[in-house]
Amino acid sequence: MPDTAQPAIAAKRRRHGGRAGNTRRSGPVIKQTPWRLPRNIDRPTEPLGPEQVARVHDAVMRVLEEIGIEFLHPEALEILRKAGCTVAGENVRMGRDIVMEVIAQAPASFTLTPRNPDRQITVGDGHILFGNVASPPNYMDLEIGHKVPGTRAQCRNLIKLAQYFNCIHMANGYPVEPVDLHASTRHLDVLFDKLTLTDKVVHAYSLGPERVEDVVEMVRIAGGHSHEEFAQTPRLYTNINSTSPLKHDWAMLDGWMRLARRRQALVVTPFTLAGAMAPVTMTGAVVQSLAEALAAVVLAQIISPGAPCVIGTFTSNVDMKTGAPAFGTPEYMRATQMTGQMARFYGLPMRASGVCTSNVPDGQAMWETEHSLWAAIQSGTNIVYHAAGWLEGGLIACPEKFIMDCEVLQQLQRYMEPEICDTSDAALALDVIAEVGPRGHFFGTDHTQARYETAFYQPFLSDWKNFEAWQSAGAVWTAERAHAQFKLIVNEFEAPPMDPAIREELAAFVERRKREGGAPTDF
Repeated sequence: MPDTAQPAIAAKRRRHGGRAGNTRRSGPVIKQTPWRLPRNIDRPTEPLGPEQVARVHDAVMRVLEEIGIEFLHPEALEILRKAGCTVAGENVRMGRDIVMEVIAQAPASFTLTPRNPDRQITVGDGHILFGNVASPPNYMDLEIGHKVPGTRAQCRNLIKLAQYFNCIHMANGYPVEPVDLHASTRHLDVLFDKLTLTDKVVHAYSLGPERVEDVVEMVRIAGGHSHEEFAQTPRLYTNINSTSPLKHDWAMLDGWMRLARRRQALVVTPFTLAGAMAPVTMTGAVVQSLAEALAAVVLAQIISPGAPCVIGTFTSNVDMKTGAPAFGTPEYMRATQMTGQMARFYGLPMRASGVCTSNVPDGQAMWETEHSLWAAIQSGTNIVYHAAGWLEGGLIACPEKFIMDCEVLQQLQRYMEPEICDTSDAALALDVIAEVGPRGHFFGTDHTQARYETAFYQPFLSDWKNFEAWQSAGAVWTAERAHAQFKLIVNEFEAPPMDPAIREELAAFVERRKREGGAPTDF
């Protein structure tokens, strides 16, 4: 039976009182791994040889020098002209000497400190960090059974999952776009929910001045900081996408420049689909993506030398039969690895994504997502967006998929723990091997007994029973188990503590900005 039958199966079980809805339990909803900042201890995969790296770099520089990037923002054009770039209308060409000199000022690693300093994260320095799905316009869960436009209630539930799971390190964007909130004030309500339901680092959409300034002020209030204290360290991050091919638009550039001046974290991620918005060859697409990204980094460093910047990759391919985007493909994996190799060449941290094209939380969804997550690990990525909850090429947010992804993320983070490769005498266990010999077993040894509870990863979602035991327990499929856990988590969720006076000040700010009209909805 194909996995795509799961929603129908779930609906049938609900009608007939199946076991999937049984919530009797004791203790926490799941026994998850602790909060930690995983380090990627593997050597990165480097598909390009030294000569190929040089050729890719030269091609990137030639795009910047000879073809140029359009900047649709007059202030950005003037800043770049004064820095020595060649500006003709909205087209900007940058000499490679300027590019390499300026981007060298960006740090190779930096910290982000949210309102709870215990949730501080380090971007770079070998770390790999994971964030939730962000920005889908639609939502689906097994109870609804089909995709629907997102709501604030659904957005809040996904924020709760982002806070609940320790394997999620940052609260990306809107986990689903709450279209029941007016676009002019949506950012105020969602950020209020995010800052009160989470204590992790949050994201600011760079969509014009009002949204950026509102987010900065709300993060400052939530942290209880003075303006001077807020400015001492990066406390939030933004992500902008170029308008491929070869263009940066006004709204995102405006937010980018504002946050550069405030020295907050800046991520630039060209959305380059090979065969549509970029050359059909993956190296050509990577070249274009890097040129678009480096152009934005140059602008940020001219404005604020040393501002924290991250190169993002979203280079994939289209289905040449339909023109639709495809994700988690072999080409996507190689493009991510190549971009990671070039990000290290430029001395910049990198962002990738956990993505899939599947429409439901089925086998295709998981193998495509795991392909993209493995590519992130292999490429030396430092930040992984959309690591939990993404479906239909980013058009659907799904809580069951979120929880299924978190099972994978926990396993990958366990995989990166260095103690698995411990070569101490105790770990090599020669005395135990000698003690047991060729006719015994290791279950009863002191060596095993002292370690059996922590020796191996224990899943919270995977079912390791044999078929008969699984069937007698109700034959519950993976997505159904995830749905039951989702319900328990959100129903028993406890928000992290916040000083009542700070919450009141935050609410008052939201109400005042709503009275003032919020932010424009066109640019």
